[in-house]
Amino acid sequence: MNKAILHAVAATAATLAIAVFWSATVVSELFLDHAAVAAVKHAIAYAGVPVLAAAMALTGASGAMLAKGRKGKLVEGKMKRMPFIAMNGLLIMIPAALFLNLRAQAGAFDAVFYAVQALELAVGLAQLTMMGKNFRDGLRLAGKLRVRPQAA
Repeated sequence: MNKAILHAVAATAATLAIAVFWSATVVSELFLDHAAVAAVKHAIAYAGVPVLAAAMALTGASGAMLAKGRKGKLVEGKMKRMPFIAMNGLLIMIPAALFLNLRAQAGAFDAVFYAVQALELAVGLAQLTMMGKNFRDGLRLAGKLRVRPQAA
C-alpha cells in the first residue's frame, strides 16, 4: 500500500476513534444510565484502545517515513505536534480509559471517576484539535488544500 494512503487511512481511523469515544462518553453521561456508561467504558477499553493504539502507531510510523528529507513550516508543525499527541495518548488517554472502565464496572461513579472523566474529555478535545491541524497540514502538503495567504 502507498505510504501516503496508509498514513491518511490510519490518521483518519485514529481521529474518528477519538471522536466516537468522546461522543459516546458525552451522550452516555448526559442521557443514559450508569449501566450504559459502564458499557461504553468497557467497549472503549477492550475494543477502542487497541484500535486507537494501532492506528496511532501506523500514523506516526507512516508520517515519519513521509516526512523524511522534507522541510518546511507544515512538516515542522506536524512534527512538533506529534510528541504531544503521542504522550497524551500514552500517558493520559489510555490509562484514563482503563481506569474509568474499572471504576464503571465496579459501579464507582464518584468524584474521582468524574474528575478523571473530565480530564479524559478535555485531553480528547486537545487531541482532536491537534490531529485536525495535522490533517489540514497533510492535505496542504499533498496539494489537496490551498494555503490561505496570511493577513498583513
